Amino acid sequence: EVQLVESGGGLVRPGGSLRLSCAASGFPFSTYAMSWVRQAPGKGLEWVSTIASGGNAKYYADSVNGRFTIFRDNAKNTLDLQLNSLRTEDTAMYYCAKGGRWDFGYRGQGTQVTVSS
Repeated sequence: EVQLVESGGGLVRPGGSLRLSCAASGFPFSTYAMSWVRQAPGKGLEWVSTIASGGNAKYYADSVNGRFTIFRDNAKNTLDLQLNSLRTEDTAMYYCAKGGRWDFGYRGQGTQVTVSS
């Protein structure tokens, strides 16, 4: 059974940082591209970032490029997202998703990030 469990969200002031983590199990993690997606209140799902299976290629949405960094550890089956210079518009539920930008499917339950002063 595929499982993706996110953690690390919270309340942070504008300009602050957070690191999100995702623990994966139930599938061959090292063979899949992995992504982070988010959903802000009242809005649709938005792709944030993707990392290739080997970690050698990383892709970011324009809205987060230069502020967020995606990591993976294939030995530990974990996926992380470092969020820096956070803005109020980054407030959303963040999900770890199995797959790349155009074909992600299963995602976890999410972790809430709230950016507010």
